[in-house]
Amino acid sequence: MLIVERTDPHDPQATALLQASHALMQSLFPPEDNFYLSIDDLCESNIHFFTARVAGTILGTGALAEKDNYGELKSMFVDSKARGQGVANALLRRLEDQALELGLCALKLETGSILHAARRLYERHGFCLCGPFGDYTNAPSSIYMSKKL
Repeated sequence: MLIVERTDPHDPQATALLQASHALMQSLFPPEDNFYLSIDDLCESNIHFFTARVAGTILGTGALAEKDNYGELKSMFVDSKARGQGVANALLRRLEDQALELGLCALKLETGSILHAARRLYERHGFCLCGPFGDYTNAPSSIYMSKKL
C-alpha cells in the first residue's frame, strides 16, 4: 500500500532521493536556472515536506512552501523505478490537501521546460501555464504553472 506522510528531509532515504533529483536538475539545466531547495531549506517552518513509500521504502518526495496567499510546490521527485505507479499523483493530492487545510487560495510551481512528463502530470491535476511569480524571473528553461483552489 502506498502511504504519503510528513517526513524529515534528513531521513536517509528522503535525502538520497533529493540528492538524485538535484543531480538530475544540475545535469539538465544551467546553474542559474536551478531553483530547488536544499535539504536544510526543506526543514524551514513554512515548508511541509512529504514522502510516498511502500513497505518502508521511500519512492517519492514533494513539498509545499507556504507563501503569502498561495502555496508553491517544490521538490517533486519520484524514483525512476517507481514512475507510472501513481506515486506523483498521490503526492500531489496530499500537497493540495495540505494547501486547503492551510486556507491557501492557489498552488503555483516552476518546472523545467523539457520535463514533459512533469508538465503532463500537472496539467492532469488542473494546473495551467502562468507567468513567473514570487521571486522568479522569466528563466529560459522554466515554465510556470498555477491552479486555483
